Amino acid sequence: MPKKTTKTYTLKEIREHNTRESVWLLIHNSVYDVTKFIDEHPGGEEVLLEQSGGEATDAFEEIGHSMDAKDMMSEYKIGELCSSDKTKMTAIGKNSTDSTPTVLSGYSKGWKSWALPLGFAVFASI
Repeated sequence: MPKKTTKTYTLKEIREHNTRESVWLLIHNSVYDVTKFIDEHPGGEEVLLEQSGGEATDAFEEIGHSMDAKDMMSEYKIGELCSSDKTKMTAIGKNSTDSTPTVLSGYSKGWKSWALPLGFAVFASI
């Protein structure tokens, strides 16, 4: 039986899938097309849309997904990050916005973008 080859994608290709019509995520160097899952996602579509087209490993891990959720990921996996981009990400750090800019079609970059202003607002109101 021939070994199944895994499709590889570049960061540039992944970044192009950042709309509700095509939602790709990069998690642990694996590429996932979660477009069909967006309406079923327990955390809501916004969570997926704010990460679409980019590196979502930290966001995925921070939320503490269950083993069932992690097992479910396999049905959405479409490939792996190409080795040259893996090397680039390792060299400059996975979370560098210079290495994986995400075009978000008007969505924020996640909870970190509003947590600090919210903290100031709460503090100021006290």
